[in-house]
Amino acid sequence: MQFRYAVTAAAIGLSLAGCQRTAYNNDSYSAPPLQAQPVPSVQSSQLPPAGAGNGSQFPAAPTSVPNAANPQQQQAMAASAMDVTKESMVGSWKVSNGGSSCDMFLTLTNLGGGSRGGTRGCAGELTAMGSWEVSGKQVLLKNRDGSTIGTVYKTADSRFDGSTASGQPLSLSR
Repeated sequence: MQFRYAVTAAAIGLSLAGCQRTAYNNDSYSAPPLQAQPVPSVQSSQLPPAGAGNGSQFPAAPTSVPNAANPQQQQAMAASAMDVTKESMVGSWKVSNGGSSCDMFLTLTNLGGGSRGGTRGCAGELTAMGSWEVSGKQVLLKNRDGSTIGTVYKTADSRFDGSTASGQPLSLSR
């Protein structure tokens, strides 16, 4: 019984030894004080009104979506699309969307009327992707509410092309 108390006391002593505070002599570790540096005087002036002058710092907003897949292009892609199976879509895809790129992950886990899917690093509509489904020769990408946010068609063995609901070009590849 005494041995048990001795072991317990030793364990408590070792654990408390780890909680001790170690103080350092601040004189041996202090850095020399920083020297003050001169500060230039601050200047001020009025900014020109927004849009004034012969140009702007920012480009004008586009009036139409560049490179957007028009209805004729969509119909041509649908007509020449290769057959697609749900199983062939599962996994990780590199996404090109309107000049930017990101990742898409597709699973066979059921989610509402489709299968669970998601994106990482995407912008715009694709950030809200929650599910996907195959409908004929097209793959529908849907948001978390079930609304279609993009449609792609198989154009090569490891490539799908189409557009988002807003008309931005969209490509998936491995």
